[in-house]
Amino acid sequence: MKIYGQFCPLAQATQLLCERWTLLVVRELIAGSTRFSELQKGVPLMSPTLLSTRLKQLTQAGIIELNGNKGNRTYQLTDAGLELRPIVELMGAWGHRWARSSLNDEDLDAGLLMWDMRRSIDPSIFPEGRIVVQFEYADAPKGARDWWLVSENGEIDLCLNDNGFDVDIVIKCSLKTMTEVWICQQPFLQAVKQNNIKVIGDPKLTNKLQDWLRSSPLSRLGTLEELPTLDWSYA
Repeated sequence: MKIYGQFCPLAQATQLLCERWTLLVVRELIAGSTRFSELQKGVPLMSPTLLSTRLKQLTQAGIIELNGNKGNRTYQLTDAGLELRPIVELMGAWGHRWARSSLNDEDLDAGLLMWDMRRSIDPSIFPEGRIVVQFEYADAPKGARDWWLVSENGEIDLCLNDNGFDVDIVIKCSLKTMTEVWICQQPFLQAVKQNNIKVIGDPKLTNKLQDWLRSSPLSRLGTLEELPTLDWSYA
């Protein structure tokens, strides 16, 4: 870890937190990931070796704690780690306002999008029984074009392979369009009206799509008119 050679608390914090990938790992922990495999899904381009290094650094800094034995380890934020939540949220809100992605091909990732959507869905919104929603992204790379979200017994499962269940809703659109909807660059209903998203299924279910297919939590924060400010003046 590179150091700034300054006693300033901001310098001390940034030399720990602003190393490549570190805050994204913290973001994943805040979002509820607890296992190494879950963290990998949230940072798919991060090598396992580097992820292990960052987790070790965060553990040594007292930001996360490691529980369980080898093969069954879980990671959990400490009180110090939980206090990073408003920092991550504010940075996400700032990024939504001032550092928006142009959504070039290198910014699009079907796996990351679907993983983020899966963990943001409230299963209580769905009717009892099994509900299957299939997503078709014709422009996604081969092997990442078809996804299935399965709601059953209060749980949401994400599948990349067809499990043979009857499909209740089919959503067809480009990967870019769904990403725009997810990061609040385009309203879902507007995309449907413009025929950029096609929805097929029982109207009783499709009419409630907006209730569960919302948007990225960090992007929703970025739509707030006011964000908290700090008083930097000295007493």
